[in-house]
Amino acid sequence: MIDWRHWTLAAALAACVLASGQAAAQAACPHRGELDDLYCDADRDLVADLPADKSKWRNPSTLIYAYSPVEDPAVYENIFRPFTDYLAKCTAKTVRYYAVQSNSAEIEAMRSGRLHVAGFSTGPTGFAVNLAGAVPFAAKGTEGQVRGYRLALVVKADSPFQKPADLKGKKVAHTAPSSNSGNLAPRALFPAEGLVPDQDYKPLMSGGHDKSALGVAAGDYDGAPVASDVLERMMVRGTLKRDAVRVIYRSQVFPTSSFAHAHDLHPDLAKKVRECFYAYRFTPEMTKEFNGDDRFMPIDYKKDWEVVRKVAEGSGTPYNRAAYERESKREAEEAAKKAAAAKK
Repeated sequence: MIDWRHWTLAAALAACVLASGQAAAQAACPHRGELDDLYCDADRDLVADLPADKSKWRNPSTLIYAYSPVEDPAVYENIFRPFTDYLAKCTAKTVRYYAVQSNSAEIEAMRSGRLHVAGFSTGPTGFAVNLAGAVPFAAKGTEGQVRGYRLALVVKADSPFQKPADLKGKKVAHTAPSSNSGNLAPRALFPAEGLVPDQDYKPLMSGGHDKSALGVAAGDYDGAPVASDVLERMMVRGTLKRDAVRVIYRSQVFPTSSFAHAHDLHPDLAKKVRECFYAYRFTPEMTKEFNGDDRFMPIDYKKDWEVVRKVAEGSGTPYNRAAYERESKREAEEAAKKAAAAKK
């Protein structure tokens, strides 16, 4: 027979231990802000601090590097090869490129410790910071400036659509749930243009900016919001003819993709990685691919991503765990639908 008095006492003691542990953890972290419980932000710069426990600092012999899956991952593995070769020499580490297939996969890889340095798309950067301990430190640019991009709403060149409101009731593609220009910004900005997502049309997730643009050109979609820099790269490469689509709306300028390292890299290694990024000059092929950008410029996440965070809040997708899980589920569901359709 169970002695309920002893069981109750044990349960009470266990609760006290748990509470004291939580209190100790909270005391050890004076400020966390929007960051996940795994991280602390004592200096209030909105990114995860280096762990106070030096035994948790990581100094791997192999650095795993990834770039945002805004387009075909295989394309960027080749484009970044000169840089990853340079990074290996600069850091005296082996550097391996990790071709991620989705934003959530990239974020989870850094959260789990499998990814050390990465380029994140504008929108997912906030989730990477809050949920994976990513510390953004650079963005592509030219001497003296970080260059950005705009949300470009494209339609087929010979279509009758002239303004966003003309797409009411039409087939409009968004890219992925966590994408800034491909989903979050349209939800925040289109209503002022007379077009309300989920009310005037049901967003169809294409899976990528390139897929959205090509889908519009092919007539699969009537319109699609895409990142202007991706659109320009496709045209430069010849993947998309310049006369195939028309832009009927452009947003304000947003910062381009961020480059971040894991918060728990040994401070000497993190410093070296940053120095290597800032010293590197793009190859002619990289400069052509990235719309004239020729280097990595320093950024400040708190300041430079402020407008992106406001868009996320305004679109109902704040950078927290609940929103991330919701958007990741939607992303997975869309991927499954496309995989099933491809098998037919």
